[in-house]
Amino acid sequence: MTVMKTSRRNFFAHKGRMALSAVAVLLSVAFVCGTLVFTDTMNTTFDKLFAATSSDVTVSAKGASDTGETTSDNGKPPVMPASVVTKVRAADGVKAAEGTVFSTSVTVVDAKKDSLSPSSGAPTIVGSWNSNDARTMKITSGAAPQNSGQVMVDADTADKHHLGLGDEIGVISAVGTHTAKISGIADFTVTNPGAAIFYLDTKTAQRTLVGQSGVFTNVNVTAASGVTDAQLKKNVTGELGAGYQVQTAKETADANQKDVESLMDVMRYAMLGFAGIAFLVGIFLIINTFSMLVAQRTREIGLMRAVGSSRGQVNRSVLVEALLLGVVGSVLGVGAGVGIAVGLMKLMGSIGMHLSTSDLTVAWTTPALGLVLGVVVTVLAAYLPARRAGKVSPMAALRDAGAPADARAGRIRALVGLALTGAGGYGLYLASAADKAKEGSAWLGLGIVLSLIGFVVIGPLLAGAVVRVLGAVLLRMFGPVGRMAERNALRNPRRTGATGAALMIGLALVACLSVVGSSMVASATDQLDKTVGTDFIIQSDSGQRITPQAVKAVKDTQGLARVTEYRVTEADYTTPDGKTLKDTDITAADPTYATDLRTKTVAGNLADAYLPDSMSVYDKFAEAHGIHLGSKITLKFNEGRTARLTVRAITSSDGLIDAGSKYMSIATLAKYVPADKMPLDDLVFATAKDGQQDSAYKSLKSALHDYPQYTVRDQTDYKDALKDQIGQLLNLIYGLLALAIIVAVLGVVNTLALSVVERTREIGLMRAIGLSRRQLRRMIRMESVVIALFGALLGLGLGMGWGATAQKLLALQGLKVLEIPWPTITGVFLGSAFVGLFAALVPAFRAGRMNVLNAIATD
Repeated sequence: MTVMKTSRRNFFAHKGRMALSAVAVLLSVAFVCGTLVFTDTMNTTFDKLFAATSSDVTVSAKGASDTGETTSDNGKPPVMPASVVTKVRAADGVKAAEGTVFSTSVTVVDAKKDSLSPSSGAPTIVGSWNSNDARTMKITSGAAPQNSGQVMVDADTADKHHLGLGDEIGVISAVGTHTAKISGIADFTVTNPGAAIFYLDTKTAQRTLVGQSGVFTNVNVTAASGVTDAQLKKNVTGELGAGYQVQTAKETADANQKDVESLMDVMRYAMLGFAGIAFLVGIFLIINTFSMLVAQRTREIGLMRAVGSSRGQVNRSVLVEALLLGVVGSVLGVGAGVGIAVGLMKLMGSIGMHLSTSDLTVAWTTPALGLVLGVVVTVLAAYLPARRAGKVSPMAALRDAGAPADARAGRIRALVGLALTGAGGYGLYLASAADKAKEGSAWLGLGIVLSLIGFVVIGPLLAGAVVRVLGAVLLRMFGPVGRMAERNALRNPRRTGATGAALMIGLALVACLSVVGSSMVASATDQLDKTVGTDFIIQSDSGQRITPQAVKAVKDTQGLARVTEYRVTEADYTTPDGKTLKDTDITAADPTYATDLRTKTVAGNLADAYLPDSMSVYDKFAEAHGIHLGSKITLKFNEGRTARLTVRAITSSDGLIDAGSKYMSIATLAKYVPADKMPLDDLVFATAKDGQQDSAYKSLKSALHDYPQYTVRDQTDYKDALKDQIGQLLNLIYGLLALAIIVAVLGVVNTLALSVVERTREIGLMRAIGLSRRQLRRMIRMESVVIALFGALLGLGLGMGWGATAQKLLALQGLKVLEIPWPTITGVFLGSAFVGLFAALVPAFRAGRMNVLNAIATD
């Protein structure tokens, strides 16, 4: 009981000094809880949506996915004849059956040809208005579509794009473009997570999406009273026979939810990973806080030991303070986590994914996990300072106001740190020398962990050397004030090392990812320059295939020397070793593609792969299946007949663009696949006549003006798009890493604040002999800058080492160019100096306001 009272009294006596550590715990717990609440809420939203929109039983055409829709290679959804609806209605237990048509392989534009698709990545869905949709959609204005000139749009899309009744929109599919005017606006009765939905009448939907009447993509079946979904599925399957996909409402909802959960899992684990990094950084802050508090209370602890307190009681006293800190920070963090989740929901709403706070889901496991994590991490972080407090001798404490340093422990720490750093460096070396990416990845992970721990352990030893160098370069010019700042940073290398290590972790990850991202862009750019021999690439950013009409528009463009079509389909392979490979890709292209992409061959001539009944394979595939030039491979095309093709070329898989592709000519594909089943082009390449690149570029854009679903890019555009994609991903990661860096900044602030308290008497004496307030504040600011730059140097150096090693592994996948982003590295280093200045503002201000006489009188 006495230990608890003492701990509680000390905790509240030093609550100001504990505040920043509590904020670190709060932020880390809040991020964990916010992530869990946010992803749980998204799952709840999708669960409600899928449960509400699924009919009792759904019948889909052969070739449809588990979610009920898949676009065929020809750009149209798989369909079934209208007679299926009649058969379904005849099954026992069927109350009603209705055929529907829908597709997600569409682009919808307004009258100005601007896209109406969501920017969040959610799908654009165009379908026929039916009774099943009427259950989940409420028409808020106008009416449902009745003829080909009418279309209905969901309310969220209408609001976002300022659409109203009578506005004209265009639906672009593989069939062509259909224009109609908005006849109605409907709102979801459940939360719409962001999809853009457009409804046509059934006949118009059939002609617009499929190009023929009398067919459906799905049949929605309603069960009669007393008939279970499982029994209804059995009855419908018995009536239809094989060749159709029949699912209950639960199976359909589960299939949809499975697709969503895969995305949710990636998001959840990524965000929790960054929360873990923030926790790791917070550990250094907590260790520093309690180490400094223990050092400042050495005399008090000595008195406690002198009057009879045991080592265990002193140890428990510090741990109880940590427990109180963990509980307070964790409880506040759980509440802040809910706020973060709501903020994330609002952020998602701003980019088009609407999540309702009425679906906010806080499972009991979320606050429980947050509390356990926060408390356990805080207590564990305080264990070493508590153990150190318990070892304080009563007489030593009474003689000295500070705990003496343990020289032997310092030497052991240095040896352990050097050993770990050396082991980490050796792991990175093995990773860089690996022949296989999988093997190298394991060594890379081990090397990163060991080198990080090694740098953390050896931090105090590095602090002495690095701070002296920084002091000589940056601080000596400020005279005595600069030298005092340097000595203050060197006064306790262990504390400086721990503070710098907190900042080091976040910056090391920033540097590593910057090197990897820059190397990826540089490698891809280098590959484009070396291998791509065409000027323009035409493709759909939404994944739509290129229609014959658009291809014709490209071919009719003035100033082009050649146009190459490129399409990918699937077939079942039977290789010379007797193995059958199901649904394996094969690329069909025009023979000019051998010129458009200068692919390295290890055997044969790639141009021969485009001869009749010929193909190419890549070297690893050939090695795995005993294939050589002249080998025969049997291909059973999913939408056509069986072909027996001769291998005329073996390409190298040592590349980045089209690595692992197998080629054949479009003419050979057309020989075995009916014209109405032929896949549409995924890409079209165009090459301008000599000296006409600029005019051809403008002409191509003009020719495809009526096809807004496609984008024309020259090589510069393509490189910029690639750079933007990687840049957006890196910016997202940097944003998440900002949490760890914020916690590290709190660590610098806390270290300086406690250091000022520790040096109260010293500061008073310096002020008494003539040090001005301005000089005092400058000294503290410079000390902070040196600590921040120390952490930055360690972090950036370590991170660049990690990134360079990671690039060696990426080189095995074709990314062979190492590029160090010096502007980013320099910017981060200089930014660290500003971080140091910012962190010192409050401690320096408080030091400058000290009363000189009171400070001198401090014991």
